[in-house]
Amino acid sequence: MYYAYKYRLKPSGVHREELDRHRDICRQLYNHTLYRLNEYQDEHGDLPSMTTLRSELPDLKKWWDGLSDVYSKVLQTVVERLFDNLKGLSKLKENGYGVGQLKWKPPREFRSFTYSQSGFKLDKKGGQTVLSLSKLADIPIRLHRAIPDSAKLKQVTLKKEPTGEWFATFGVELDREPPEPPENPENCVGIDVGILKYAHDTDGTAVGSLDLSDERDRLEREQRKLSRKQHGSNNYENQRRRVAECHADLRRKRRDFLHKLSAYYAREYDLVAVEDLYVKRMMESPSNSRNTASAAWRTFLSLLEYKCEREGTHFVAVNPRGTTKECASCGVSSDKPLWVREHSCPACGFEADRDANAAWNILSRGLEDVGVGHSESTSPEISDFWCANESLRDSLTPVETALPADTPVSAKRVVEAGSPICSRRRSRRSHGP
Repeated sequence: MYYAYKYRLKPSGVHREELDRHRDICRQLYNHTLYRLNEYQDEHGDLPSMTTLRSELPDLKKWWDGLSDVYSKVLQTVVERLFDNLKGLSKLKENGYGVGQLKWKPPREFRSFTYSQSGFKLDKKGGQTVLSLSKLADIPIRLHRAIPDSAKLKQVTLKKEPTGEWFATFGVELDREPPEPPENPENCVGIDVGILKYAHDTDGTAVGSLDLSDERDRLEREQRKLSRKQHGSNNYENQRRRVAECHADLRRKRRDFLHKLSAYYAREYDLVAVEDLYVKRMMESPSNSRNTASAAWRTFLSLLEYKCEREGTHFVAVNPRGTTKECASCGVSSDKPLWVREHSCPACGFEADRDANAAWNILSRGLEDVGVGHSESTSPEISDFWCANESLRDSLTPVETALPADTPVSAKRVVEAGSPICSRRRSRRSHGP
């Protein structure tokens, strides 16, 4: 299994100058490699291979002052980065997007460089942990969480954020295999994500969206101040850094909330069913795109997926079409506008919160996808599905549990305590540290 561990560096003033110098040399090498790629294409009519451009690095060092100061593996990863960008453009073109050509990188857009396979190690010097980088320096690092002893450090990426802070992200490979998901999951949950309530699950828990209005107001104030500064002045640079700090504060609080919420669901359940949302298309809507972007649903689903894999939990992404319209009790579809927050079925009379009804439909489709309680050759209706699963019916019947168990939980409680249900922690499964 492959994971990324991110830590804050604590460089001195001299270290910062060296880091910036190495970063700028890598940027210039990227631009030179792009120039050589275009030149080779004009001469030969096709693109060169990555090995061809890599083989030119020893000759470049003979006339390029400063290139020899950077570790050789770092220079090779710069060439790899260019070809990775080319692959990304090719995939976009295959999917029907109009793409142009790669452009030269200005200093503000080239913020990182990578040590791959060798040239770096964690060490103890002077009573503190340092990151030893070949041909660079021994930089103090803040290890706020320990890397497992059995982990293999494959690479480290050094990145300078717009705030001026430096971070080191380790690519870590663990020898252990991911645990096998249970064949017959009993502790199941369906999750419906939204704007007013960020997550509403089939246990009746409604987690409120994270309130970042104060942070947004501060960001708007700082941006207005930035617009009044003279571009290129010292005051402009200081104000630009304050704006970057506001953006970083928003991003960290949102990601902390998503990490803790996804970790809770991955650890507490045997099966987690969610909607496979196409967020990019939803972002194209002009009416609610800001709230959709702030919700970061795709980030939440990505975090939840890899954490379920780590914990041995079934992760099922179902088709989101019709989950709100269908009745969780009888399966009859009924249209309702977005402002109607209650589901009332005209066929069977089942009433529930709109999001709770959607969560039950998501769970039903998730259980059908993994084949719990029925064969793959049959596709019973939702009502027949609940009747066929007597072992799940008592604990999962929406008519009995969705309404009285509706428990709102604030997002602040999730951020502070790390769990949406702090007062009734589940003891069904034991977890390691």
